[in-house]
Amino acid sequence: MIENTLHLRVIENKDWATILFVLSFATIAITKSAFENRFADFAKLIYSDKYINVYKDSSNLMSGFTISLFFVQIISLAFFIQLSLSFFGYATKTDWILYIQIITLLIFFILSKFLIEKIIATAFHIEEFVEQFNLQKVTFRTYIGLFLLPINIILFYNNTFSRNFFILLIAILLIVNALTYLVSIKNYQNIIFSKLFYFILYLCALEIAPYYFMYYWFTKGIA
Repeated sequence: MIENTLHLRVIENKDWATILFVLSFATIAITKSAFENRFADFAKLIYSDKYINVYKDSSNLMSGFTISLFFVQIISLAFFIQLSLSFFGYATKTDWILYIQIITLLIFFILSKFLIEKIIATAFHIEEFVEQFNLQKVTFRTYIGLFLLPINIILFYNNTFSRNFFILLIAILLIVNALTYLVSIKNYQNIIFSKLFYFILYLCALEIAPYYFMYYWFTKGIA
């Protein structure tokens, strides 16, 4: 007598991710078409500072170009966080509910940080500097987010990469992010030195403390 054993087949739903990837590339294409010259300068950011010099006015922080690409950056960063959790065994990369939680937390964190920065900048009378400094940080991080998008696609649809590869990728991203931050400080060093006390307070309160508390909360949460 032949005994048949039934095994539950788990089918991963990746349609939601595909839709978001397509939406991201569509947003990039529309932005490129609407801001052709500006996008061309932005694409050369890796080897040219023309974009930083031309679009350094703080009003560009809330422009359609910045907001649309920032939207893509958030999608890309949320994917990378979920992929990181998946590679280290804390989640599954196809869990769309977790992705919603991650992207909601990211948006809440960024908007809260932005509003607090506005309040502190107003209190210290350094509004213009903080807005220009934030614009430069957003520009660099958006650039990194766009480069990260195709990497996310490869990692999401491919299961052959090792944990060491992912650790190396995270290390590279952290180093690049630190370098772009140092470039931003260098570009505004004259203003920073003239308001050094306020900048140190700003640095500790809004550039170090939030990430430390997030790291502490995250490590305690998954321990």
